[in-house]
Amino acid sequence: MKKTMNTVIRLLLIPVLLFSVLAGIPAKANAETDLGLQVDAAILIDADSGKILYEQNADTALGIASMTKMMTEYLLLDAIDAGTVKWDQEYHVTDYTYKLSQNRALSNVPLRKDGSYTIRELYEAMAIYSANAATVAIAETVAGSETEFIKLMNKKAEKLGLKDYKFVNSTGLNNADLFGMQPAGTGPSDENVMPAKSVAKLAYHLLKDHPDVLKTSKIARKTFREGTEDAIKMDNWNFMLPGLVFQYEGVDGLKTGTTDFAGHCFTGTAERNGTRLISVVMKAVDTKGEGSRKARFDETAKLLNYGFSQFSKQEIIPANYTIKGQESVKVTKGKENKVAIAVKEPVSFMVKSSEKDLYKPKLVLDKKSLEAEVKKGTVVGKLVIERSEGTDYGFIDGKGLKADVVTTEAVERASGISLFFQGVGSFFGNLWSGITDFVGGLF
Repeated sequence: MKKTMNTVIRLLLIPVLLFSVLAGIPAKANAETDLGLQVDAAILIDADSGKILYEQNADTALGIASMTKMMTEYLLLDAIDAGTVKWDQEYHVTDYTYKLSQNRALSNVPLRKDGSYTIRELYEAMAIYSANAATVAIAETVAGSETEFIKLMNKKAEKLGLKDYKFVNSTGLNNADLFGMQPAGTGPSDENVMPAKSVAKLAYHLLKDHPDVLKTSKIARKTFREGTEDAIKMDNWNFMLPGLVFQYEGVDGLKTGTTDFAGHCFTGTAERNGTRLISVVMKAVDTKGEGSRKARFDETAKLLNYGFSQFSKQEIIPANYTIKGQESVKVTKGKENKVAIAVKEPVSFMVKSSEKDLYKPKLVLDKKSLEAEVKKGTVVGKLVIERSEGTDYGFIDGKGLKADVVTTEAVERASGISLFFQGVGSFFGNLWSGITDFVGGLF
């Protein structure tokens, strides 16, 4: 009886022991990361390469509110570079911008009905204080009217490869707040929408093409028309900037957004130790499910903390890398019958240290052989880097993990005599192969 009881106890202990062993095994690298974000959508990317480090519901089109102004900034800065608009150019207030600017319930710097303002003044009011009438003024300056400016916004979005976007005004305000003066072809219930991935892509290209935008977006406080009776203190709505209530080390941009439709949104960017990240959170809420400015900055901090603490730029494939057994390709009509190949440039991107070894190279050749003359540096294919397990989010531009594979030396074309004897050798080689195949077939 005692022996039977011991056997039963041992059998009962087996699953307990198994559970203890399994519990001690680290989770697989392909387990999905959950940051516990209280948002409708989010994304985090490396601002240098565009590598996506994290995403959550990033392909669903949602309201973007004043994050819209990143596109308005983009088009203005394009126009400045092209010389079609100048910083000291004067804007004369229209009935539309005057009426809109008087509504202090919206973010605004009041404009005088008979006043004129430089483009730089209006730009700073837009970038720092999210001033809506100033934004419309910029749209009118660039395109002649906000209606025409919307066409430019959509054209730029298409050029950048944004997806599922819709621009109905230059500011991100609800069209219903525009006193019935919304751009032609849009209705009072229309809203600007875009997925988090497209918002991040817009910010990514904005920083690539116009990095000086950060010189203005990082200004925490400034006085509009300082020294005049129209002076108005502008506090940046990005409370993560140094000296503000939710300051976060390295933050210097980029654009907040808040409407009833979009909720509390924020496209943030921060740089630490040479690494710059771009984050987007959309419709952020607190633990009670209530949207607030604090919520969007709390969720942004979670994203940035994750990026800065878990990722680093690492070299996955060094320059001149070759795959064992595939160090060369065949060459015809050359002085040599093969040519060495290797990766042209090293491949580096942001990755978790624990996941570096999950990325494996695969050679994809464009051709199985080359005809001489072959020049050094001729592209013969790609080295595609694939993740062996888990999720890789790719790059914001969809370019993929790959590098050019090139010839590392030149091969001259053989002389006429050499080509003749190569041809003879090839003929008899093929003839002998045919005979042996025939004879072998008899047996």
